[in-house]
Amino acid sequence: MTIVPSEVFSAEIPGRVLAGKVDVGVALHPEPMRGVRSEPLRIEPLVLLVGKRHRLADQSLVPLASLENETLLLFPRELAPAYYDRIVAACEQAGFQPRVEAFTDPPPQAMLARLQAGREVGLPPASLGVHAAAAQPGLIARRIVEPEIVAEWSILWAERAPSAAITRFLESARRCAEENGWLGSRVALSA
Repeated sequence: MTIVPSEVFSAEIPGRVLAGKVDVGVALHPEPMRGVRSEPLRIEPLVLLVGKRHRLADQSLVPLASLENETLLLFPRELAPAYYDRIVAACEQAGFQPRVEAFTDPPPQAMLARLQAGREVGLPPASLGVHAAAAQPGLIARRIVEPEIVAEWSILWAERAPSAAITRFLESARRCAEENGWLGSRVALSA
């Protein structure tokens, strides 16, 4: 079995799995598709990702309502519809309609550079946000509260009988999720 990783957006993954272009995919809040099975792999909170000079960078816990006058830098809705909708719904629950800036062709590094400049704020899953903040000295990840927004990563594969290699891969992914507490854990944020 050869593993060839590729990065595509969540909305594309079920179709690629169904078409046989990939054997297994991992997606944020994937849309259900006939012929594609999925199960949760990791549940984690979203974090606020901002530049070190941003007005919210010194707060360890950031109420979502404090983003009312901020511009949220997100991927376009069509690339991860359920993820995007979850963020918008949480903002509305916190009492405001979010102002969203979406890239039409979003390279993640360009997005991180914009966040470092302090013009917008990001709301990535904690695993991505904490890693980005550790790797980019100009970024800070902060916990979002009131309400906390939760991201769900799911593993996807074709409904048809999986090969022995896919079955072993799925077993390994499930074991990894269990051993790391991904279906109920909280990613630690450093101050």
